[in-house]
Amino acid sequence: MIRPSVLLFALLMSAPAVYRYVLDEIDVTEVLIRFLIAVPIAAILLAGLRFVTAGYGRAEEPGTRVRPTPDPEPAEPRPES
Repeated sequence: MIRPSVLLFALLMSAPAVYRYVLDEIDVTEVLIRFLIAVPIAAILLAGLRFVTAGYGRAEEPGTRVRPTPDPEPAEPRPES
């Protein structure tokens, strides 16, 4: 299923073609072709953005605390031979 944000972003990407259609400079088929090309590009770009920002703002589960790691005990000095 295509997300509405993908369709909106694709429409935004193909807005110059829609504007040129309004000015009667290009055909409606060319506008639709540009929109159909923009849909997979928008889907890939937004999927990449969702992947990058997936971990931002995640709250820890309640009751879980990160325990500080204890300092390692110093090693015993080697006796000199």
